[in-house]
Amino acid sequence: MTNVVLAHRIIKNRVLFTLLVLIIAAGAGLAFITHAPNRLISGQGIALSSLLNGPVVLVLLPVILLFLLSFVTPSRGVYWLVMLLAELLLALLVALAGHAALSLTGGDEDSLARISFGGGFWACAALSLLTASDAISRLTANHSWRVLLNLQLAVPIVVLLSSGQLSQLSLLKEYENRSDVFNDALWQHLGLLVGTLIPAILIGLPLGMLCCRLPRWQPSVLSILNIIQTLPSIALFGLLLAPLAGLAKAVPWLGAHGISGIGAAPAIIALVLYSLLPLVRSVIAGMNSVAPGVIESATGMGLSRFQVFYKVQTPIALPVILSGIRIVAVQTVGMAMVAALIGAGGLGAIMFQGLLSSALDLVLLGVIPAVLMAAVVDGIFKFLVSILETSRK
Repeated sequence: MTNVVLAHRIIKNRVLFTLLVLIIAAGAGLAFITHAPNRLISGQGIALSSLLNGPVVLVLLPVILLFLLSFVTPSRGVYWLVMLLAELLLALLVALAGHAALSLTGGDEDSLARISFGGGFWACAALSLLTASDAISRLTANHSWRVLLNLQLAVPIVVLLSSGQLSQLSLLKEYENRSDVFNDALWQHLGLLVGTLIPAILIGLPLGMLCCRLPRWQPSVLSILNIIQTLPSIALFGLLLAPLAGLAKAVPWLGAHGISGIGAAPAIIALVLYSLLPLVRSVIAGMNSVAPGVIESATGMGLSRFQVFYKVQTPIALPVILSGIRIVAVQTVGMAMVAALIGAGGLGAIMFQGLLSSALDLVLLGVIPAVLMAAVVDGIFKFLVSILETSRK
């Protein structure tokens, strides 16, 4: 018991200490990269310790410094150092994986060998990001600065990618072999996102306003939207196949313009239906967040009902409504992956192709951009909400 109390007193930043222990455990206990003669054979794991030769051992320096900082009393300067060291560690881990791939393949562009990220790399990279994000959250409470500081964590990775030092990694080779397919899938995924958000907003906002104006309709509307939300995505896609196929057959003009039982049309309709519940709820919550006294004061100043809605209620409710749209956008990025099963394309098509061929790197080629897209969309909306909240203060 005494030792535990003593450890608590010595360790000043227990979150950082815990993350560092997990990073060390992951680096020591899991394969850092895997090496396979070709993409059809399972790779053999290579430990991080076997790669730390010569100057490469400097990758341990940020770990040692971060470990020491966990015993230093936290301050603003310490958190800046933690963020920068965690960012440096992430960049060094990626660079080490790229360097190992170049060494194992001899830099041969036509080599059939596949060098993939191992579990140790993914765990260490994720924990490094958590370390940096934790330091950023303690540095500032401003959402805009948090978003910008989190986004700049990707700068070293982008520099490494553009320099070609990661070209021998199998993930990059899969991209090189399918760059045209990947680019088309990325645009299709963005098309599904935009094609869902626009009609969802056009339907969800008025529906939410209706529920606020006519409260007796609110239970019925929310019950219907709740039922839709409980339907599995695959089931909802399937339910739309037959009606849309019949509609396309009855009205050839619709079929000629892409409305059919498979493709983007049923996917967008299903995604819009899934988007309505969080969007309508956010509108109701936003409008209800306006204090009755504020409305009475605006009315007493001679503003009409429309002017009260436009100049008072909407600006106050907008941050909450934007938060609902953010949830819908992030949800849509993820659910659009499943839409590939009904021919809607997108990054999900690459993911399922990888699953069918048991090619993990091809799966990651579809999954990682989707995760990054969701993170970017989430960051953009958080940035907008923080700007609105700041302007109101």
